[in-house]
Amino acid sequence: MKKFGYARDPVCAIACACYAMNRWLVPFALKGLFLRGYFADCLLIPAALPLMLWIQRRLGLRTDDKRPRWGEISLHLAVWSVAAEVVAPHLFSRATGDPWDIVAYTGGALLSGLIWQLT
Repeated sequence: MKKFGYARDPVCAIACACYAMNRWLVPFALKGLFLRGYFADCLLIPAALPLMLWIQRRLGLRTDDKRPRWGEISLHLAVWSVAAEVVAPHLFSRATGDPWDIVAYTGGALLSGLIWQLT
């Protein structure tokens, strides 16, 4: 089986590039509701999960270099959803909990998970 590339994984690299382009190259005036509010949320799992798995591998918490499994994807999706949409609004005055963010996280997780499982 081919070793997972973590930050070099094409899904991760494309997600990070899309985030950077949306954040710094697309003018705010050209962004509709989706690009302003949910596009970055769709990129959370494909951009951040490989980096988190790499850290876990270096700490010995992950025992192999296989592509992300559904269990890993689901666990991180659940933890980040609770942290960002339930806990953060109680800790930070500018944070708000939005259930649609969780829908966007889930969409990104499903799409990236399918690509990781099928390639």
